[in-house]
Amino acid sequence: MKERSIIHLNVADFAVAVERQVDSRLRKCPVIIAPEGAARATVYDMSEEAYQQGVRKGMALRRALRFCRDAAVLPPHTDRYERATAEFFKRALPYSPLIEAADQNGHLFVDVTGTGKLLGPPQDVAWRICKNVRADMGFDPIWALAVNKLVAKVATRLVKPFGEYIVRPGDEESFLRPLPIYLIPGIEAGDLKRFWEFNLTRAGQVAVLTMDQLDVLFNTRSRALYDAVRGIDPSLVTPAWQRRPKMRFDHGFGNDTNCVSSVEGVLYQLIEQAGADLRGQRLAARRVGVILDYSDGKRIVRQAAVNPGTANDFDLFVSAKLALKRAWTRRVRIRHLALICDRLIPPPAQLELFAEFKAENKKKEHLMTALDTIRRRFGRKAIQVGRTLLKAAG
Repeated sequence: MKERSIIHLNVADFAVAVERQVDSRLRKCPVIIAPEGAARATVYDMSEEAYQQGVRKGMALRRALRFCRDAAVLPPHTDRYERATAEFFKRALPYSPLIEAADQNGHLFVDVTGTGKLLGPPQDVAWRICKNVRADMGFDPIWALAVNKLVAKVATRLVKPFGEYIVRPGDEESFLRPLPIYLIPGIEAGDLKRFWEFNLTRAGQVAVLTMDQLDVLFNTRSRALYDAVRGIDPSLVTPAWQRRPKMRFDHGFGNDTNCVSSVEGVLYQLIEQAGADLRGQRLAARRVGVILDYSDGKRIVRQAAVNPGTANDFDLFVSAKLALKRAWTRRVRIRHLALICDRLIPPPAQLELFAEFKAENKKKEHLMTALDTIRRRFGRKAIQVGRTLLKAAG
């Protein structure tokens, strides 16, 4: 099997980097991204200058400002960062169709395996991508090259905030051996606590444990941990076009709110948009997700299954309310709400076993058809559900 060549690109302190492109005056001072007006605001991101003075992500803003009194504090603009990530993605696309945008903004994996004859050595490709990003966007990405995503990501963490790193094929385990285990992706907070109970702090210390020994400590997670500390990661770079299709609908509140009727009204309005699009494309969703951005910068994402899959507004809303309940666990006001519909399938053709359920579902289908017909002819506001009016009033 041919050895893979995976490039990991990372724009350090991405939110700060984006804000500095918007306002060049921020380049000369430490920056903290956090909602300054929120009573319990926490740090969303910070510049390297603020980091060197002790500021960390998730730290209470009041405490952060005690460490870094001269910092400029800006509210987070998650939509702005997502757009910048999309532009970052476009700069890498000419060099490989296999590009994966990682969970965090400003991170890309690029698989350039087998492109040597066309594009030259992988490290040259990484250098050219960075040059294009620097010229077009003003960012200066870190990059690392390795045979898999895990090792490449660890390598970029080592050279942050600026630099490059190449891990030669076969050197993965020796590269990781002296490193703290908290640098290794996939090792969770609970795993770290368990390791520390046994005074295990380095990847090399964990790597000497056998699978049986790890089974005693971690049970079902032992295989993942066994592989991670040895630099074993068979996961593929999943390009955007191979990802499962999904629909997303967003709403930003003009004034941050924790009014239940307003939030549920907005959620139902998004469900109506999703249902109409699903029905128009003859699709059904088997899962809905809710993304809440709080006024203190914290984001929570929760999902709920839809069984069977449906495009009916009323049924989708039942699952969406469950996802909202799972995400809305804080007293902090909400700034932004997004609805995700995924696991999209053709509408299920399974027949109902009981006549009363069949009749009820038939009524729902007829009602949705009638609503769609009226709205196509007279506009979306021609007929509205009461809770969306409560949203407008709130």
